[in-house]
Amino acid sequence: ATFKGWMDIMYAAVDSREINQQPKFEARFRMYAFFVVFIIFGSFFMLNLFIGVVISNFNQQRKKISGKDLFLTEEQKKYYNALKKLGSKKPQKPIPRPSNAFLGLLFDIVSHKAFDITTVIFICLNMIVMMAENNQKGTKEVLNKINYFFVAVFTAECVIKILALRHYYFGSGWNVFDFSVVVLSIVSLGVSEVFRSFFSPTVLRTLRLARIGRILRIIRKAKGIRTLLFALLMSLPALVNIGLLLFLIMFIYAIVGMANFACLPWESGIDNIFNFQTFCGSILCLFQITTSAGWDGLLAPVLKAPDTCSPQLNVTGTEKNNCINKGFGIFYFVSYVIISFLIVVNMYIAVILENFSVATEESTDPLCEDDFDMFYETWGKFDPLATQFIDYSALSDFADALADPLRIPKPNKIQLISMDIPIVSGDKIHCLDILLAFTKRVLGESGNLESLELNMEEKIAADNPSKSCYSPISSTLRRKQEEVSALVIQRAFRRYLRQRSVENVSLYHCKHNSAVFEREVQDKRSLLESLLNENHGRKTDKLRPASSISLPLFY
Repeated sequence: ATFKGWMDIMYAAVDSREINQQPKFEARFRMYAFFVVFIIFGSFFMLNLFIGVVISNFNQQRKKISGKDLFLTEEQKKYYNALKKLGSKKPQKPIPRPSNAFLGLLFDIVSHKAFDITTVIFICLNMIVMMAENNQKGTKEVLNKINYFFVAVFTAECVIKILALRHYYFGSGWNVFDFSVVVLSIVSLGVSEVFRSFFSPTVLRTLRLARIGRILRIIRKAKGIRTLLFALLMSLPALVNIGLLLFLIMFIYAIVGMANFACLPWESGIDNIFNFQTFCGSILCLFQITTSAGWDGLLAPVLKAPDTCSPQLNVTGTEKNNCINKGFGIFYFVSYVIISFLIVVNMYIAVILENFSVATEESTDPLCEDDFDMFYETWGKFDPLATQFIDYSALSDFADALADPLRIPKPNKIQLISMDIPIVSGDKIHCLDILLAFTKRVLGESGNLESLELNMEEKIAADNPSKSCYSPISSTLRRKQEEVSALVIQRAFRRYLRQRSVENVSLYHCKHNSAVFEREVQDKRSLLESLLNENHGRKTDKLRPASSISLPLFY
């Protein structure tokens, strides 16, 4: 079932005949089918089923111990992962452009994508040249000159970046790595003659191979490779713990093996290196069994039952007789194969598969690490001093400047208002409040996550002191409500003023018209009195009213 020595057993079974008869070539041809069926069902099926059970139970116990993701739906898990990612990042202050014209030009060149592409091309060409190295004299001289050229190119790249970025150049780990590689390359070329008497030239040539490590910068853009490396990094702590467990098992079995199998003769898999006479030899034998390589060769001397112990050991008397217990030997090797090869080693596979599954799921989430990096890269353009705040008036432009899926294209006023983003004094908005609101917009409402969200916000606030040191005085929704309320009040007040002005004008016109009417009546009375006086030659008593004047009969 472990595929060790099964072909020899199969050939012996195919050639076997009856008892006390010599074997004959393929005397039992049908035995091929027997072994093939056993390999399919006994190894391919049952063995993998055993491994699957181990992996499944390992993952279940791991989830129970961790206690997370047990009561969360898929949408809630995505929201939880997004909160963890956004809480682990902070906006970085962008590198300012030099005021000097020449240095500014170098800064623009270094910041352009074509500069990185050109560097990667030279790195790949340098790798091709390294693969062509040989010991032929003429070719070696040409390759050395080409190597000088590449060292000059990489040195020029390093100098240009230092001039353009100034002291900010050493703030990046990748730049420090490139600088170290360039220094080692120059040292390996310039001082090789001086140190040749102290070190082997191979050591100095090996230093030049560090330039190949620069190709690792491509991993930042290779999403698939980055996912694999991320899964490996996530697996390292668990792999170390499993390795310690495996070493403990090997230590115990090595001590037991030294006590019981030190007398095995040197034959099959036992020799002067692989044996149980010393602790180091026992560990080597057990490590070989752990990889399922040649463990049958170590078991064979146990089953042969020699009359005396190993002649290599200085034992005398009764120690030479019955120094090996066959039954215990079978139990020893079979139990170790099951524990180490079938259980512990498959735990490695379980951990790597689990973390790879997690990394793959996170890479397919609506929001990944690249989206949050893009957010903070865009944020640096609106917050060059890395204060972690922007003006409320710049929120619309910032939302439109982002890339999908966080981007909110213009017109976006209504969407930003409905997000109810907190506003602090000075009409400022914190970056994490914006990112949290945009994350909710992309992932949607997951429901029943109030406690989880509060816990994550507390952790985010603890990691970001700038967020915990302020208290919001308003929000985008409340600000809009205040503006609408102010507009309603203004309109009502204007309506009241117009109504009062209309009433005043009406009253004025009424008073003015009544005064005019009285004057007209008075004028008409005066005119009538004057006419009467002219016709009758009599004067009217000014004290008598006009209504009391008697008219002649003929009138």
